[in-house]
Amino acid sequence: MREKRQIGRTRLQVTTLGLGTATLGGSRFKISQTEGQAIVSAAWEAGVRYFDTAPFYGAGAAEHRTGDALRDHDRDTWVLSTKVGRLLRPKTDTAPSPDGRLSPMPFEPIYDYSYDGIMRSVEDSYQRLGLARIDILYVHDIGAYQHGPELHARYFEVLRDSGYRALEELRRTGVVSAIGIGVNEKEVLIDALAFGDWDAFLLAGRYTLLEQGPLDDLIPLCQDRGTSLVIGGPLNSGILAGRDTWNYAPAPPEVVERVRQIETVCQAHKVPLAAAALQFPLAHPVVASVIPGPRSAAEFNENLPLFTLKIPPELWSDLRNEGLLHPGAPVPA
Repeated sequence: MREKRQIGRTRLQVTTLGLGTATLGGSRFKISQTEGQAIVSAAWEAGVRYFDTAPFYGAGAAEHRTGDALRDHDRDTWVLSTKVGRLLRPKTDTAPSPDGRLSPMPFEPIYDYSYDGIMRSVEDSYQRLGLARIDILYVHDIGAYQHGPELHARYFEVLRDSGYRALEELRRTGVVSAIGIGVNEKEVLIDALAFGDWDAFLLAGRYTLLEQGPLDDLIPLCQDRGTSLVIGGPLNSGILAGRDTWNYAPAPPEVVERVRQIETVCQAHKVPLAAAALQFPLAHPVVASVIPGPRSAAEFNENLPLFTLKIPPELWSDLRNEGLLHPGAPVPA
C-alpha cells in the first residue's frame, strides 16, 4: 500500500492506492460526518497517502470531511487533489437536484471554467478544506459526456482561452504542484493535450478490467507527454464488485454479459473479480494510482486485502485468450 509513483514530471509521489471521496459527500446515499471521516481514517491507517476530493461531492461536504480527517497529519507526508469547474452558490429553494443527488450542504453548483472562476474555486476550496495547500488541481467534468456537444464546445473554449491561464499561473507560482483534468471520458483529454501541458489526468471508469479503449489513443499520448493517469472508478461504478451499476446507472445487457464472462475466468482461478479489477490498471506504467471510493470504512477494510492478493499469471492469459483483454494491455506481474 505504501508503494509510491511519480505524478508526471513533478516531484509529487502518490501511493498506488488512493482514496476517492465522492461517497463522503453523501450525494448518492446519506452518510454522516463521523462516517465520512471514518473512511478517511481507515485509508490512512492502511497506508494510503493520496486523497482526492471535489467541491461537487455533496455540495462541499466531501471537502469539509476530508480536511477535518486529515488536518492533524504532517502535511508533507500526503498528497491532496481537488477540482475546479464548478462554483457553489447558496441554494434558496427546496427543489430536489435535477439528477437526483442528495445535497448535504445548502448549495448548488454553477459551472465556471474561466480564469476568474478557477481562481475563486481554489480560494473557496481552501476555506472548506481548512488546509493551506492543495497539491493537484483537476478541471472537473469538462466534456461532451457531461454537457452535450454544443454546450461542451462553449465550455471547452472558455477553458482553453481563459481557465488554462489560471491553472498555469497557480502551478508556476507554486500554489499547486500539478494540474490536470478529471473526467469520465477520454476524448476531451486527447483534445486538451493539443493546447496544454498537463501533469495528470484523473480518468474514471474508462481504463479498467472492463474497458481498455484508451490504449489505442490516449495512453500513448500521455506517455509521449509525460502525463500520468490516475484511475478513478476502477470497479466501474460497482459492476466489477458484484453490483448492477455501470456509469452510475443500471448496466445494459451487453455490459452485464461481458462482466459475467470476466467473472467466470476469475472464478476458475479462485480470484475475486474485484481483486483483479483493482490490480489491473496499475500494470500500466502511465498509471500512478487507483482511487476507489468506498461507501464505508468497513467496505474499505473488506476490499483492502484484494489489492495485494496474489493473482496467478494464468488468469490474465486466459482473459486475453478469451478476447476479454485488449491485446496490448499490460497485466500485473
